[in-house]
Amino acid sequence: MRIALDAMGGDNGPPPNIAGAVQALQAASDLTVVLVGDETTLREQLASAGDYPTDRLEIVHAAHSVGMNEKPAEAMRAKPDNSIAKCWGLLAAKKVDGLVSAGNTGAVVAGGLFLRKFLKCVHRPGIATVMPTAKGRCVIMDVGANVFPKARHLLEYGAMGSVFAKHMLGVERPTIGLMNVGEEEGKGHDLVQDTYNLFRTSSLKDRFVGNIEGRDIHSGKVDVVVTDGFVGNVIIKLSQGLFEFVMGMVGQEVIGQLSAEKDLAKKALHGLVQKYHYSAFGGAPLLGVDGVCIICHGSSKDRAIANAIGVAAQDVRVKLNEKIVAELETLPTTSD
Repeated sequence: MRIALDAMGGDNGPPPNIAGAVQALQAASDLTVVLVGDETTLREQLASAGDYPTDRLEIVHAAHSVGMNEKPAEAMRAKPDNSIAKCWGLLAAKKVDGLVSAGNTGAVVAGGLFLRKFLKCVHRPGIATVMPTAKGRCVIMDVGANVFPKARHLLEYGAMGSVFAKHMLGVERPTIGLMNVGEEEGKGHDLVQDTYNLFRTSSLKDRFVGNIEGRDIHSGKVDVVVTDGFVGNVIIKLSQGLFEFVMGMVGQEVIGQLSAEKDLAKKALHGLVQKYHYSAFGGAPLLGVDGVCIICHGSSKDRAIANAIGVAAQDVRVKLNEKIVAELETLPTTSD
């Protein structure tokens, strides 16, 4: 199993990527990581990376990288030999089974769309992310790849998210909800109403619970939340900001006021953060592409990178894409 890592990507550059790669290699004996980036820089960083299985870590040189604030399409055209494009090239050539990047999300998605290496029956890939709920975890899709989807795209997102929830999160029969401004049938704009009708007449109808609202996500009302990329991205960014705000306030206003058992309270808060922070899952898969692609948060540290590589490897192990295609083939065909 071979996973390409955009070693230049992210807010912090190569150090957390290399450290995360080493941790991933130490955790899985069936894994090879291919570091993609400036070879001189990467070899200098590896010199202080500690012990790692040298026979399972390779370097592929890429002369350039895409900055986090660069316009994706322009950067990909101006710098064709960038680390993101090189990762996609390796995936398209079947030289790796998957790729992981904490780099410019738009550029990562653009690289996949440019190659047009989509799975059978997929009209447009989407980004899925895992969110904590009162009952465990749920999948939200899409969270940024497709801000102007069609109803057919959202139906496919429900199918792909359901397969991911079953085989990666262990949910035997995932339920699906459509994000809307109200639960009642007939609510929302034309896109969600058309999508609602597609779900009700598809092979997913027995798992489709109907419309849900934003407050239903963390209560665990459904296992898969379907929405467009604009709304989905707002949801995850708001949730991340709220989580950090609440944890900060608990530390300051509650634990900070304790005189006894403060150390125990700090330990409990730390455990809570470790369990529910985005780094616990590592990254968000771009589902629908022929291969495995995990997109990480730009501020990802070594733990998040290691977990993202682990998720990519697990996707390969369970043959997730084969299962996605099998699910999509049960949906009605369309020329859209």
